[in-house]
Amino acid sequence: MMSKEVFVSGNTAVATGVSLVEPGVIAAYPITPQSPAVEKISEFIADGEMKSEYIEVESEYSAMSACIGAEAVGARAFTATSSQGLALMHEMLHFASGQRLPIVMAVANRTLAPPWGILNDERDTIAQRDTGWLQFYVESAQEALDTIVQAYRLSEQEDILTPTMVCYDGYIISHAYEKVVVPDKDEVQSFIPEYEPDEILNVEDPKTLGYAPSGYNTEYRVKQQLGTETAKGAIGDITEDYADQFGRDYVGMVEEYGPENPDVTLVTLGSVTGTVRDVVDKLNDQGREVGLVKLRTLRPFPYEQLADILKGTGAVGVLEKDISFGYEGAVFSEVRSALQGTNNVPSMNFIAGLGGRDITMENIENVYEKLFTMAETGESEGRIEFVGYRFSDGKGII
Repeated sequence: MMSKEVFVSGNTAVATGVSLVEPGVIAAYPITPQSPAVEKISEFIADGEMKSEYIEVESEYSAMSACIGAEAVGARAFTATSSQGLALMHEMLHFASGQRLPIVMAVANRTLAPPWGILNDERDTIAQRDTGWLQFYVESAQEALDTIVQAYRLSEQEDILTPTMVCYDGYIISHAYEKVVVPDKDEVQSFIPEYEPDEILNVEDPKTLGYAPSGYNTEYRVKQQLGTETAKGAIGDITEDYADQFGRDYVGMVEEYGPENPDVTLVTLGSVTGTVRDVVDKLNDQGREVGLVKLRTLRPFPYEQLADILKGTGAVGVLEKDISFGYEGAVFSEVRSALQGTNNVPSMNFIAGLGGRDITMENIENVYEKLFTMAETGESEGRIEFVGYRFSDGKGII
């Protein structure tokens, strides 16, 4: 296998992953911090490195509509967006998943306005978790490239046929540079089967797609649910095959880090995982038994695996860049649901990084200290802590 090492930004890594797959249609509309990804794809096409149709559209809504049209006639499609642009796509996200069109979309996570901001949190994609798309959250530019490739094989599997978002943190990944291994294009092409959908729009054989009589709506939704449930097993198989062929193993939907049966465990997703790894190493070197669980997928949600992993720990924290106003972080809700029946493991939600707020090693060490206290006492200061809350009114812990 021929591969090469390059020093590139996360956006270029995403674009490179797309170039290796070479979808038939690229729908492009710029939005910070995603714009360089589709701009780089346009360079690949202009330089003859990709043979794809590049469509410049007038909005993110139109970008998703163009992808839906392309997939409906049997072409692979790709687009990318962020934040307000993803919100504008909301209606068409349901059309893409409801019509069982395996579109792959990269999303550079960025906070939603107001207040206006261009820096990172993950509220934009987490807010879309119920649109019927598979969602991956990556830790690095390398994982972004590799997950783009894997996403096409996953989405297009006949018993899945579900679109996929590959979510990578804005600026922290999108604009930061790192060394990335680029696999050989022919090898990637051999990893992904030919896309030959059974049901497409064809003027020679007219039909209607995405429609069912109202009396069969439930059955239609059951098929969607089964497709996403089937993805659970397929993700593990695909990451294993990818590791065999390309040497990088992302171990399915969940990754554990640290000692077996740690005293306390922190659950994360996205780029903050790298910082948490450093803290885990530091604390374990000091004789503290701390663990880390990285969620790679929010949809499908790996509740069975989480329940099994977390059942023996003394306390669980969920560190996320999201808040579902009026309740708690959406990821925390899902982790707590998975913990039902696991001997009531104490848990607490740590909300951090909103609007691009730095999450420091000191912040994470403090989180672990709170988890140790919870494990010892069985109690916590509250259900939610906004990490780094700056006001002195005592409202940072709820």
